[in-house]
Amino acid sequence: MRRMRIVIVTDAWHPQVNGVVKTLSTTAEHLQLWGHATLVIHPGLFKTFPCPTYPEIRLAWFPYRRIAALMNEFKPDAVHIATEGTLGVAARRWCLRNHFPFTTSYHTQFPEYIRARMPIPLSISYAFLRNFHSAAARTMVATPTMQRDLERRGFSNIARWSRGVDLELFKPQRKALLPLPKPIWIYVGRVAVEKNIEAFLQLPLPGTKVVIGDGPARAELAVKYSDTHFLGYKFGAELAAHIASADAFVFPSRTDTFGLVLLEAMACGVPVAAYPVTGPIDVVEHGVSGMLDDDLAKAASGALALDPGHCRAHALRYSWTAATQQFLNNLQPAEQPSPAIHAHLAN
Repeated sequence: MRRMRIVIVTDAWHPQVNGVVKTLSTTAEHLQLWGHATLVIHPGLFKTFPCPTYPEIRLAWFPYRRIAALMNEFKPDAVHIATEGTLGVAARRWCLRNHFPFTTSYHTQFPEYIRARMPIPLSISYAFLRNFHSAAARTMVATPTMQRDLERRGFSNIARWSRGVDLELFKPQRKALLPLPKPIWIYVGRVAVEKNIEAFLQLPLPGTKVVIGDGPARAELAVKYSDTHFLGYKFGAELAAHIASADAFVFPSRTDTFGLVLLEAMACGVPVAAYPVTGPIDVVEHGVSGMLDDDLAKAASGALALDPGHCRAHALRYSWTAATQQFLNNLQPAEQPSPAIHAHLAN
């Protein structure tokens, strides 16, 4: 593929710590290494305000004029809108005004996240998202299950964009970092209500529970579950060493669209215990690299019997090189017509 000038627009960026930021930043790095001029338009370039009920997330304040200036100056060959926040809405508006084709991606089940915090019907949230993505040449999703779920809700033009894992960083190591009673059960991710973390903390499991990460629910849960070790954020080699020291990785979320931490755990030779829902059901090989069960305690106990080598072998199937190539293949260059955008403008 020829070298292109690519714009990625995202409302999720550093210093946020989550799978969306990891995916987008790693993709941008690979694109640049391959010779593509890549501009990431993110909240750090704008005046921002805290997202209601989620103050860690900063949303850009009236960003349209600055986005238009950045787009006109950069002169992109392709535009990808990764999120549906204020930056995503403004970038979509610029593309529609200029009849510029664009792609989007669906990273987060926001309707379910919103419903966990306030009583907004799913039908309203999904109607907004369906309209937002309807003008995209393609909407990229990470798994077959997510694709089927969105198609069932009336989304169209869906393409696959998988994920990868750093296999040099996340690898099996000696389980000596955490001198705690075994077995050690670990969770890595945001400590927030939509992650369903209490489903893990409530489990009557032997040994020790460890939580890596932070979020709005951490202070309350640390008091409520004083027998659990809340260690805050860990990064890079330190994060990998903590994961590798665990005996099983418990993933209680029912709303993730993929779950990069699942790959990181399996790459470390740590089996996963999760619900059989979107994300784990596509990423984890049941009975081989993890156990999936509606009874999370049963899944956790079963995971201990799995072969760490099989977990590592399963993770080897995923690479950021392959994922970035998928992303490139899904882009809609400006010189190619986009029926979706013309249909949207006609309506």
